[in-house]
Amino acid sequence: MSELPKPRQRLRRLRRTPALRSLVRETAWDVGQLIQPLFVREDPRTAATIPSMPGIRRLTVEETAAEAGELEELGVPAVLLFGLPSGKDAMARGAYADDGVVQEALRAVKEEAPDLIVMADVCLCEYTDHGHCGVVREGRIDNDASLELLARTAVSQARAGADVVAPSAMMDGQVGAIRTALDREGFEDTIIMAYAAKHASAFYGPFREAADSAPRFGDRKTYQKDPANLRESLREIALDLEEGADLVMIKPALAYLDMIRAARERFDAPLAAYAVSGEYSLIKAAAERGWIDERAIVEETLTAMRRAGADLLITYHAKEVARWKRGDPR
Repeated sequence: MSELPKPRQRLRRLRRTPALRSLVRETAWDVGQLIQPLFVREDPRTAATIPSMPGIRRLTVEETAAEAGELEELGVPAVLLFGLPSGKDAMARGAYADDGVVQEALRAVKEEAPDLIVMADVCLCEYTDHGHCGVVREGRIDNDASLELLARTAVSQARAGADVVAPSAMMDGQVGAIRTALDREGFEDTIIMAYAAKHASAFYGPFREAADSAPRFGDRKTYQKDPANLRESLREIALDLEEGADLVMIKPALAYLDMIRAARERFDAPLAAYAVSGEYSLIKAAAERGWIDERAIVEETLTAMRRAGADLLITYHAKEVARWKRGDPR
């Protein structure tokens, strides 16, 4: 039997040791690219624990400030705030009240951690008694009436100290309306991070429990994006950039890596990927059962998001990742 030819190209040579693998690694991320979402409760009697999101809590304003200080010390550069008001109404008045829960939290966080980048979600669903992201008239979402309330919300957040406002309602024209209102009120330097391609996803279930934001009737498919449409996502991103968005986001992350890649290839603007609540909870549930190595899975998913083209990584695991990187086993 003749001797088999030996391979001339041996790609395994560069995988032989950890140092070699690190030397030729194509994709990297670090804690400085992570954003930690935080839930802020106005009523201290609201339950802190979130059964579907182990390790994540609803925080009081004071607890939010303390958590922000700890995140800053760990090297996490930014937080994204969501509010749980003590009361709701049809016009989401708590969203744009100067003494609203997010506005109070913004001031407290800025006092505790002045160098931390503080982002505020701009939406109405947590504040409306019907649970939708806009004004409801005759059973339908009134897009243009919603724009005024979203703009008022963004301005109130900027006034309270938000570095970044993040419109997530998926109303047509929301970025343009917010940019105009911010500039008119003297907040030209306030950054807009648009939830440009936010999909009507089944992965949001745990968040809706955490934020008490499930719609009381119908669903959000008339304004959040159809998950099947990639080209439409690119149109949404293009429109938000034209209207003045500084950063754009795709949400969820892992089931939409193709959209992240397509957006990265077409647009030069900073691109965020949001690993949403369902993604977090699936990992937590499997890890609790011993089915997966949580740290390895989380680091692999963050690498996938970066490899697809995301610059910013919004993840409920941010604090844990920062601790892992420091060798803290908690």
